Amino acid sequence: MTRAVGAPPPAPAAERVGYRQLLAVAPYRVLLCGYGLGTVAESLRAVALSVLVLTATGSTVLGALAYGISFIPQVIGSGLFGNVADRVQPARLIGLGYLLEGATAVVLVLVALPYWAVLALVAAVAATTPVSQGATGRAVAEVLPGAAYVPGRSLLNVVSSGAQLLGLGCGGLAVAALGARRALLVTALAHLAAGLWAARLGPLPLPVPRPTGGRRSGVGGRRSGVGGRRSTVGGSWAENGRLLADRRVRLLLLVRWLPPAFATGAESLVLPYVRDRGLSTGTGGVLLACLPIGMLVGNTVLGRFVRTGTVERSVLPLLAVLGAPLLAFAVPGLPVALGGVLLIAVGVGFCYSLGLQRPFLAAVPERSRGQAFGLQSTGLMTAQGLSPVAAGLIAEAMTTGRSVAVMGVLVLATAGLFARRLPALVTALPEGADP
Repeated sequence: MTRAVGAPPPAPAAERVGYRQLLAVAPYRVLLCGYGLGTVAESLRAVALSVLVLTATGSTVLGALAYGISFIPQVIGSGLFGNVADRVQPARLIGLGYLLEGATAVVLVLVALPYWAVLALVAAVAATTPVSQGATGRAVAEVLPGAAYVPGRSLLNVVSSGAQLLGLGCGGLAVAALGARRALLVTALAHLAAGLWAARLGPLPLPVPRPTGGRRSGVGGRRSGVGGRRSTVGGSWAENGRLLADRRVRLLLLVRWLPPAFATGAESLVLPYVRDRGLSTGTGGVLLACLPIGMLVGNTVLGRFVRTGTVERSVLPLLAVLGAPLLAFAVPGLPVALGGVLLIAVGVGFCYSLGLQRPFLAAVPERSRGQAFGLQSTGLMTAQGLSPVAAGLIAEAMTTGRSVAVMGVLVLATAGLFARRLPALVTALPEGADP
């Protein structure tokens, strides 16, 4: 693998890479700051857009749809454009992604569109997200090789959790102070700043494309595009098929997608759970904040103070931490304070994904890393977008507390399903090795 300029040399197996060392790497610092700013803007936009649509239509369903409208269209984007993340410099893709989000917010502010057109526009832009997310994942792997990679992903998660808390909090304040439509201008400015900042990343080595030799290839035997390369759409579909056909990649993707989806389904029931118990909406907000707090704490501790090999061996125990606390919500009259502690533990459990980072990087071909990270992000977002619907349907048949517990059972069942095969995958690499 070719290291980018400014990347640290691979650390010895026994050496832990600290956050200070990571922040000394200029390209990573650029990625981190841009990602944090973009996450703040995205969280703020979700709140403002949801309130805007809810106010305009009076429909709770449409308001909820507006909040999560950016999830499901990513499936389309991954299938159509996924391999662009391996063909174009990451700085361009990341920057353009942020600028496109900012331009969309400006349009929503300046043009009085009907609500269906608002949702359609946001969904169309969301279809490009797998490209920028894939480019970000590939760039992190490029600038942080060896033992620096997992702590680097950890710090990225820490920044993401903190940015979500800041964005959701600022979103509420901005909507209250400016109104939903004007609050979207704040998101536009934040996305614009993130896009301009991403230009500082500079060029990184691009992977060598699969040689075709001008032969006929692809579905139906049609020739690939210019220079013997596949078209963007054909290449994206074909590469997604190859990635999913690999048993190792498929297992790692499913373990990355399913448990968070079920936990997110439980999260979506927190406000109905609070309502059914006759508690205030503010109590629900406090409980929801417990999850990102747990994620922030878990990522900081695991990424900074625990060796990579230990984190990888802890994937299954952390999955248990993700699911088991949710079972307690089936108990009638569960104390609110205890519920908050349990949700913090669930947030820590989300950090099991740190143990999958190196195995996933090792399982995918280097030439397809951008698309693989985009596919991982797309599946995760789609599953998390669909799971609240499933959780809501379950809640129609039983109490919300028991429905939360059902989501916990599904998390544990998923962990049990993969318990035999997963340890071999996540412990195959020696600690500190460069995948």
